[in-house]
Amino acid sequence: MKKNLLLAAVSLVALSAAAPALAADLAARPYTKAPAMVAAIYDWSGFYIGINGGGGSSHSTWDLVGGGREGSHDATGGTVGGQIGYRWQSGQWVFGVEGQGNWADFSGDNDSALFTTRNRSKIDSFGLITGQVGYAWNNVLVYVKGGAAVAGTKYEVFDRASGARLASNDQTRWGGTVGAGLEYGFAPNWSVGVEYNHIFLSDKDVTFAGLVGTDRIKQDVDMGLVRLNYKFGGPMLGRY
Repeated sequence: MKKNLLLAAVSLVALSAAAPALAADLAARPYTKAPAMVAAIYDWSGFYIGINGGGGSSHSTWDLVGGGREGSHDATGGTVGGQIGYRWQSGQWVFGVEGQGNWADFSGDNDSALFTTRNRSKIDSFGLITGQVGYAWNNVLVYVKGGAAVAGTKYEVFDRASGARLASNDQTRWGGTVGAGLEYGFAPNWSVGVEYNHIFLSDKDVTFAGLVGTDRIKQDVDMGLVRLNYKFGGPMLGRY
């Protein structure tokens, strides 16, 4: 009996001595390096659709063929429309194609230097089909663009004294366009930007029914737009 009690006491002492060592072994942890930080980079790739609005000025010059210059004027006003396009990004370079269509009210007039009439021009719509090349700093994109342009125009001749309209002619005119823009991705998939465009319209010979002669009308357009785009697909990519 005494021998059994002695053995039990010895075992208890041995277990008490080993307990701190076991606890120390359990507390030890191997060092693990923290994972690398992932940083989001804005991705400009993908299809997008948007709206735009702004103002512009169309400079028109009327020359009577074989008879001299009648005069010129600026046709100014506002415009609103939309755009749809696709961009793809390679490194910091961004490439794209875009189609844009706008309603417009660019109108102006001047007295003819040759007749007792007043000449008026108006652009009521235009469309742009362009390619883009840009450079991105994460969610900030600057770009240039260029391509084809088409404009719906109307030319009218009024009697200067009475104000009565004597004749009119509607034309669809083709030309080219160049421009530049700055765009900022302010939220996932959303961006806002500003853009400048210049439209070159080729000279057009216009004949008015009931009036003598043909006018050669030269016209171009300068405009500034504010744009809002929504891009489909994931807005972020990349890792530092």
